[in-house]
Amino acid sequence: MLSSVMPTSSSGSGPHTPAAVSAVGLRKSYGDKAVLDGIDLRIPAGSVFALLGPNGAGKTTVVKILSTLIAADGGQAQVAGHDLAAAPAGVRAAIGVTGQFSAVDGLITGEENMLLMADLHHLSKPDGRRVAAELLERFDLVEAAKKPAQSYSGGMKRRLDIAMTLVGDPRIIFLDEPTTGLDPRSRHNMWQIIRELVTGGVTVFLTTQYLEEADELADRIAVLNNGKIAAEGTAEELKRLIPGGHVQLRFTDPSAYQSAVVALRDVTRDDEALALQIPSDGSQRALRAILDRLDSAGVEADELTVHTPDLDDVFFALTGPANVPNQPMETVR
Repeated sequence: MLSSVMPTSSSGSGPHTPAAVSAVGLRKSYGDKAVLDGIDLRIPAGSVFALLGPNGAGKTTVVKILSTLIAADGGQAQVAGHDLAAAPAGVRAAIGVTGQFSAVDGLITGEENMLLMADLHHLSKPDGRRVAAELLERFDLVEAAKKPAQSYSGGMKRRLDIAMTLVGDPRIIFLDEPTTGLDPRSRHNMWQIIRELVTGGVTVFLTTQYLEEADELADRIAVLNNGKIAAEGTAEELKRLIPGGHVQLRFTDPSAYQSAVVALRDVTRDDEALALQIPSDGSQRALRAILDRLDSAGVEADELTVHTPDLDDVFFALTGPANVPNQPMETVR
């Protein structure tokens, strides 16, 4: 049974940043399969949090629990300051949810979908029409408002879906794979909508299988695998967990190049390109160490480039077959 929990300071923007969502030890099983095996989350208000994981990892289960659609088997959680078990109505009043599949009714118009949602939120007729008109304009759906929603493109349906979610003015929005099936242009339009929501103070909990999406949008990212959070941090912090990062130095002066070879250790040389590659995690401390060694030798590189693994590398390393249960990679805090 879920019970109340005070926000922790394990991640986010510090111990005094209000938590929009906090959870400790969430568990959920279906039969003898543990989908969630004790996960902890803390999502600061006004931020974007992305939950990554392979198919079947439990991302949608997390969303369903935190949005009160299903009950957890164990753990503690608060959403928008409301205890998930003791005050589910308070949670539902503060959140909006957009799932993988659109909640839009294709047989009625976009405007009618909006007005139906306004009725569900018990808005008066004048207020409902005002809010619907404002959101249809905000999401560039005015011209299509009188057309049946089944005639909309995938991107238009997604925009209408989120517009409907915003009718109740939620402060926390759960977006469960919101850009699945969209073309690249529609995906980028959706990213801009999400950025604008956060600028307006909304907290976004995003699940996605598009790693570029998490990299573009999320303040913090968690990777869910085998029922546990395998790692959590900013995109840059997660990338530094994976080996293969390096710094590349390029020179135009052959003598400076040779001096750098002497000054630096563990380098890979490209004598033709006058380039050196040094293993590095890309951190400020590692870069300073390289530059200090060059300064001591009186050498200056003409070009310095930091190469770090991308989120694809992180994802495969954390969720691949070699990453077995009970051996999670270190969480970045």
